Amino acid sequence: MKSYTFKGGIHPPERKELTKDKAIESIFPTSKTVYIPVTQGGVANQILVAAGDSVACGQKIAESPAFMSAPVHASIAGTVKKIETRMITGNIEVPCIVIQSDDSGRTDFMPALDPFICSKEESLQRVKEAGIVGMGGAAFPTHVKLNPPAGKVIEYVLANAAECEPYLTIDERTMLETPDKLIDGIAIAMKITGAKTGIIVIEDNKRYLIPVLQKSIEKYSHGTPISICLCKTKYPQGGEKSITSAVLGKEIPAGGLPADIGCVIDNVGTLCAISDAFREGKPVIERGLTVSGGACETPKNIRVPVGTLVGDLISNEISLKHGVAKIISGGPMMGFAMTNANFPVAKNTSGVLFLTAEETFLVDESPCIGCGRCVDACPCRLTPVMMVRSLKAGDYNDAKRFGLMDCVECGCCSYVCPAKVRLVQHFRIGKAHVRAEIAKQKAESEKSASKTGGK
Repeated sequence: MKSYTFKGGIHPPERKELTKDKAIESIFPTSKTVYIPVTQGGVANQILVAAGDSVACGQKIAESPAFMSAPVHASIAGTVKKIETRMITGNIEVPCIVIQSDDSGRTDFMPALDPFICSKEESLQRVKEAGIVGMGGAAFPTHVKLNPPAGKVIEYVLANAAECEPYLTIDERTMLETPDKLIDGIAIAMKITGAKTGIIVIEDNKRYLIPVLQKSIEKYSHGTPISICLCKTKYPQGGEKSITSAVLGKEIPAGGLPADIGCVIDNVGTLCAISDAFREGKPVIERGLTVSGGACETPKNIRVPVGTLVGDLISNEISLKHGVAKIISGGPMMGFAMTNANFPVAKNTSGVLFLTAEETFLVDESPCIGCGRCVDACPCRLTPVMMVRSLKAGDYNDAKRFGLMDCVECGCCSYVCPAKVRLVQHFRIGKAHVRAEIAKQKAESEKSASKTGGK
């Protein structure tokens, strides 16, 4: 089978051998307590419970009436102990609902729903009610993605099974252990969007999965045309712009979305969650993730209730070596360095890494030497060197001209930079400044319109 790829990218050490052969273990926190962030994708939710309330596993505990939102559900049965502010991925503090298990195992799932008989509106409502978001990291509400704007015709559903980040193997294990669920999820997504073609995109370091997936396609594709596309092992093959370029030969326009080129892209975990929502009426209440890194004594793939504190797993389920230099939520390229392990697993937590000093870039940033390696590595064909120079000069308009807002923050530029310039960090700060300015201008415009009565 031919392998496809895209222009640019890098080849960091994979380090997947630590966990690729480790079956997924279902783990319940020994503290019997979860700390569930109130909002996990989309606009802010409103809390539906109070301290002292008894809740069942799967019961909705926070939601918003807004279209661009995803409800949150209790991941265990028990009692709401309190609602408190806690640190989550990104080192930001948000309201969390603390639930202590009562060991009852009570559930409050939705009734099963046949996705091939119900209407599109019913299907989209089911996906939203299940609280499904992009589980590859973005946490974008999936019902929104499956319902593109009028005039956008979806031709393809791509299952993003590349899992190109080093260390992470949870998607690989999910495909190996539950391939039928993945195929069912793809077929359902195709039914909702009207797509005629489904494609599973995997890197050639997972070539052995092809016969496993093909067998499931024969049994669970529901007559829909689903195929497998093999891509070269290269980072960031799983990025939306990289994947469409390699597989479809199409480029997502600047500032655009996959829907602009007739495509919907969903992660393996997201597609499996879609299957669960229809077949079992099960909302997103658990999360599979990889725990790994050179400072982890017991690397493994696990499945835990959403809201499980990573710190609660240490010692009991995860053993660490001396010399933990960095803790990362997510993968090493696009994940977030955390100040400690006392943060909860969320719907989009794909991994937690405990790295040694040798595995990290704990060196000072040096002046840019203008070598241009970042330009060659950028999969989006941007000019990181010019973007960062503009940002350091405070010229945000110039930075935007060089592609600041089209940067996907994959980290390829930072990885190859011989001066170890924190390029992605500069870009994140720069984009935050631009977005803040846009929000400020919008607020001022709305305020001015209200004073003039909209005239």
